[in-house]
Amino acid sequence: MSIWVILVGQHTHISNTETPHKVITTKEYLAAPDLFRNTRPNIINLSASYAYKKRGYYASLLANARAHRIIPSVETMIDLSERQLYDHALPELEDMLNKCLSGTQDLSEDSLSFFFGGSSDERLARFGKLLFDWFRAPILKLAVKPGNRVSIAKIQMVPFHKLTPQERPRFLAAMDTHTSRNWNESKPKTAAKYSIATLCDPDEVLPPSSIASLKHWARIAAKMGVEVEPVSRRDLPKLANYDALFIRETTSISNHTYRFARRALQEGMPVIDDPVSMIRCTNKVYLHELLDAASIAMPQSIIVSSFDECQRAAEVIGFPMVVKIPDGSFSKGVEKAVDIAGLRKLATNWLKDSDLLICQTYMPTDFDWRVGVLGGQPLFVTQYLMAPKHWQIVKHNGSHAPLEGGYRPVSLASAPSELLDVATRATRLIGDGFYGVDIKQVKDQFFVIEINDNPNLNHGCEDADEKDEVWIRLTNWFIERIDA
Repeated sequence: MSIWVILVGQHTHISNTETPHKVITTKEYLAAPDLFRNTRPNIINLSASYAYKKRGYYASLLANARAHRIIPSVETMIDLSERQLYDHALPELEDMLNKCLSGTQDLSEDSLSFFFGGSSDERLARFGKLLFDWFRAPILKLAVKPGNRVSIAKIQMVPFHKLTPQERPRFLAAMDTHTSRNWNESKPKTAAKYSIATLCDPDEVLPPSSIASLKHWARIAAKMGVEVEPVSRRDLPKLANYDALFIRETTSISNHTYRFARRALQEGMPVIDDPVSMIRCTNKVYLHELLDAASIAMPQSIIVSSFDECQRAAEVIGFPMVVKIPDGSFSKGVEKAVDIAGLRKLATNWLKDSDLLICQTYMPTDFDWRVGVLGGQPLFVTQYLMAPKHWQIVKHNGSHAPLEGGYRPVSLASAPSELLDVATRATRLIGDGFYGVDIKQVKDQFFVIEINDNPNLNHGCEDADEKDEVWIRLTNWFIERIDA
């Protein structure tokens, strides 16, 4: 049975008749590091303040160190401390808010309250669920600007003691509903010591791992006492049932994969890919600056924000030239301009949606090196061949299936030491997770093209030379961090 604990401020009172759960003060929790030893309680932090360095902040910080599940987490507190830190969530939230209000009377209020994602306005049920997915906090209040299209001016956490007498019973009812959910209701009972949720979509055209590959991993992990269970985008509410998360859908900070990564981080779970790695790797402008500052060899690159700057880049780099949008993947958003007319066309189209582009020296090769790096150490090496009659490893054909080149596995033992060195140095700038480093070789020099979070890992391809050792090391990465 799950243990629920309610943390309150010294002057906030919740009686035993109002909740069946254990109620203690934040001060008591902070002073007792051995409290709930050998258990993993679910804690709701209702402290009087969530401000940095206040008791409420420290309670969530230490809960993470004690491996206790707590909401709100420190990450949520930080995210909601300034608008600029949650700006990236507003487009999706505002779209859902207006979708929920579509065809109904517009909002007349300029403030909305949500208790564990629930609202007294039935129209906002889906919006409240999405809001709670983004920011797991007991009480959230939104300042909104009513109109034909409602906009969100501010999102803030509110301490329990600031609720009005009318709001208090509504909140307690919402808390009762939230805590009555069985954390294990959706997780099958197994003899496995650990379980890893694996986010995947069987219908994705170019997934980072095929379903067959994940089944292969599951068989290996099972021998190590680890259960690998596939989950879908609809399973976010069940994520806390697992010990770790492995994302095997193409990641983006604008879709559900980022919310899964953030939720895992909030729950104190090891996750590949973590939100920081996703943010850093998905933006080629950031990677360019990062690698340049670390003096890691790259193709000559110039970041531009206008067509005039593109023309100046052409004078420096020359043609043919590779032009990239900051957040493309699987060769999308990457084109070759062979002359000034082609550059003008690309810049005209892409600068409508992106404030920045990258102009880069074109390096023709028959293949790209891919070094998989896990936990700061090389995991596999593969050569990806160019697609037939194309200059990239993937050729997109509009509505038709993309064409991919072949591959050549290379053992870690026989891979050039300079290749492995530049790959590991590059990924250590990002984090401790799982990355794929794309590298061009020109004579005896190696140039990093990009660092990918969420790299391909397929049975029979990336593991073709190192065999099951790849999957064993992956499983051990999770085990070591779950045990930490």
